[in-house]
Amino acid sequence: MTDGASGLTLTSPEGTRYLFDPGALCLELLTTGGPGALARYEVLHRPRDLADWLALSRLRLDPARVEVAADELVAARRLRDALWRLVCVRTGARPPAGDPATFDATPDDLATLNRAAAGVPLAPQLAPDGTHAWALPATGGQALASIARDAVDLFTGPYRDRIRECATHDCYLVFVDTSRPGRRRWCAMERCGNRQKVRSLRARRAE
Repeated sequence: MTDGASGLTLTSPEGTRYLFDPGALCLELLTTGGPGALARYEVLHRPRDLADWLALSRLRLDPARVEVAADELVAARRLRDALWRLVCVRTGARPPAGDPATFDATPDDLATLNRAAAGVPLAPQLAPDGTHAWALPATGGQALASIARDAVDLFTGPYRDRIRECATHDCYLVFVDTSRPGRRRWCAMERCGNRQKVRSLRARRAE
């Protein structure tokens, strides 16, 4: 899986901002929207939106040095939706209520992933300060190839059985549990973890 600074700052439906680390680059892409009912969370409307999101992802690409064409934006949304369906099949994750058929994976989804992974990926570089960097300028297609290859590595690697969905009934965020005990349940403790604690406390008091 692609290394890099982890954690995306998301905003809950209640307006609370929190840090979400899905543990893998390819799973970060799922936070940009999705098929069916998840389309209401769509953030990739214009090519520039993809470049801006790549700056927020663990790739940390300079959006001013990433050129995204219109067809690459379409490919990004197609790859993301295919990843959603593949993840649901592999994890048994529940799709949004009333929208199960939209998340049934097809052979086309696997072909979409493999086609993107076959592209030319971002080229890694050693920065002058000794840190990991990416060769720029780059294209949206290169970023998608890196994301797709990250997905292949995740689905076939040691954490393939640790891809999970947040345990809260109304949260569909997906993450890979890289913790040593493998007991992570929540997208983020400061959001769903705390919400569950509050529910448990109220239930105990009601008893």
